[in-house]
Amino acid sequence: MGASVTRVSPPTERSIGIEIDAAADVLNHGKTNTAINLKEPAGHTALFELLANADVLMEGFRPGVMERLGLSPELLMDKFPQLVIGRLSGFGSEGDYAPRAGHDINYLALSGVLAAIGTRDEPIVPLNLIADFGGGAMHLLTGILAKLVQRSITASGGIVETSILAGTIGLSSMLHGLMAGGRWTLNRQENLLDGGLPFYRVYKTSDNKFIALGALEKPFFTQLLKVLDLTSVLLADDQYNKHSWPAMIETFTSTIAQKSRDEWTQLALPYDCCLTPVLDFAESVKHPHNVANGWINNDPFPHPGLVTHFHGTTP
Repeated sequence: MGASVTRVSPPTERSIGIEIDAAADVLNHGKTNTAINLKEPAGHTALFELLANADVLMEGFRPGVMERLGLSPELLMDKFPQLVIGRLSGFGSEGDYAPRAGHDINYLALSGVLAAIGTRDEPIVPLNLIADFGGGAMHLLTGILAKLVQRSITASGGIVETSILAGTIGLSSMLHGLMAGGRWTLNRQENLLDGGLPFYRVYKTSDNKFIALGALEKPFFTQLLKVLDLTSVLLADDQYNKHSWPAMIETFTSTIAQKSRDEWTQLALPYDCCLTPVLDFAESVKHPHNVANGWINNDPFPHPGLVTHFHGTTP
């Protein structure tokens, strides 16, 4: 979004077992990469040269690593008072897990989120979008941007710290509130947003693809019944009658299985019924709606592009 980003890497990086061609490394597009050995005095000098004109330093080490390298945030703030330092650990700075390694699945597990995702029988491992990106990166980014706003007022930088685990726990706030209010159970596929409702779940179509229903409110549910041609079979007033749900699921399942995914998609377009096709990644980057909104970048291959638009100024 207009920032000049330099990625500082060790002279020899440790791979996580997934080799990515540089042209396909979307997360590092536009960044300048420099190799610095932070364990040596010459490395400190090279880093200080970068920080002299920098706005933000982000580090993702385990707690205490920066201090052991002789690069504590306090030392850096003394040398560069304009700097905003963002610190993102895995498990946080306190507790038994603080010094341990972890990945997305581990943070999800400890946060309670993993236990809530899956079938009735077992949790299912989701993609690493929840903990890594949504929990850790976005919460750190929010804190850094807030600190930059404060710096514009006080002319002083500062330190922002969070963890992937803390951010993941933070994302689950609404669910804890629902649970406290007696509107969420610990059983998977029995709740409002986990596939427990007939009108908020995924159904298989005749071509072995899927559609997603999200008709939580009565007006949308009423429209959905029209699309499915079930107005003479199901009553909109019975939408939240739990006793009707098992039969409703069977009716939706058998009805939706009679047409293809794209047939249902076309039938639903004139209605505000919260029915959408379940697209894979290859389909998503080609879908006319996503393309029309400018969310897709085709250089050098189709992938997510800039999804935040700035009006009136160019970032």
